[in-house]
Amino acid sequence: MAEARDTAPAELVTWAEARLPRLIEDVHAAVLDRIALYRDEKIVPRADLRRSIAVNLRFVVAALAGTAAPDQAAPEETGRRRAHQGAPLPEVLQVYRIACAMLWDLLVRHARTGARADALVNLAGLLWRVTDEHAVRLTEAYRAANADLLVAQQRRRSALAEALFTGHRVAGAGPWEAGKLLGLSLDGRLAVVAAETRGLAEESLAGVERRLARLGIVSAWQLTPTLQAGVVSVRDEQFDPMLDVLRETAVARTGVSPPYRSLTDTPRALHLARTALAALPPGTAQVRAFGSSPLAAFLANDPDEGRRLARAVLGALLDQPAEERDFLLETLDAYLGNGGSADRAAQVLHCHANTVRYRMRRIRELTGRSLTDPGSVAELVAAVQALRLGPAT
Repeated sequence: MAEARDTAPAELVTWAEARLPRLIEDVHAAVLDRIALYRDEKIVPRADLRRSIAVNLRFVVAALAGTAAPDQAAPEETGRRRAHQGAPLPEVLQVYRIACAMLWDLLVRHARTGARADALVNLAGLLWRVTDEHAVRLTEAYRAANADLLVAQQRRRSALAEALFTGHRVAGAGPWEAGKLLGLSLDGRLAVVAAETRGLAEESLAGVERRLARLGIVSAWQLTPTLQAGVVSVRDEQFDPMLDVLRETAVARTGVSPPYRSLTDTPRALHLARTALAALPPGTAQVRAFGSSPLAAFLANDPDEGRRLARAVLGALLDQPAEERDFLLETLDAYLGNGGSADRAAQVLHCHANTVRYRMRRIRELTGRSLTDPGSVAELVAAVQALRLGPAT
């Protein structure tokens, strides 16, 4: 009698093994009925699903029989394959749970009709252990493959971003094709972000792509030993929220270009973003957006020439004691920025309009530029813009 009890689980497994073809079809039908993902063959073709169900059910039954070592590669191959196909892990595991549950139901029904309850009890512990090991192998293989895919995807996105920054063509593809592959808007507005690295090739905007994505903002990034740079597809109403994310994330100086439209202008936008970065005090974690002034953008093409222009125009003013120089430059900036109105400049500076007028007379004396001569005003405006672009001191 004891011998009969010992062989009963093996007999039960042998009986189930003979019914595998029918069970495979039943599981396949149940999966298609219960999981919407598998009804659409865009991700996992039905033939592939049926083959996977067959391979993995045979894996489990072979492990239960114990007559030969099961193919350990079965769950791992399924995990890797589904990761490459882009099937979500919960749905992949749900197929496995459905298959194992239906196998168990089949064994239970047969055990009841044949009075093999003891055999089923003896088999239960082994079944749960095998299914648990199976699920762990599948999950680990899926996650490892998914991690490899993410690394490859990031490398590809980084290479495409570099192509935009340099203006080089990659495999015959120009900026438009690279932007499309990156998911950037081809008819909207773009901006470039340039942040100095925290250390050698260490991100100073950690997780920025993910945080921007939560706001519906698509971006692509490249990391070099000294710079973390990104191309951002941003609508007008998203520009300020983007700056907020950068300010919350940045741990080093960060510059932002003015918005632009054509992907072919990305190298120029990167230059403007780096110019904005360079104007920030070293060692700070500030974020600065480059102004929208076309004149400032023009001067940024040759910062050295801009500094020479500022020295030539403002010469004697820049040589004044630091406190007086700063007051005069601040007043000149406010005066020019408010349409040449002493009253509006005074409101910005929180002083009396006569104080502004006095300082403007002093500026005329030091620079020799008349505020009524258009040419002189243009030179003063250009000089002030050039000072804004220079490295902070």
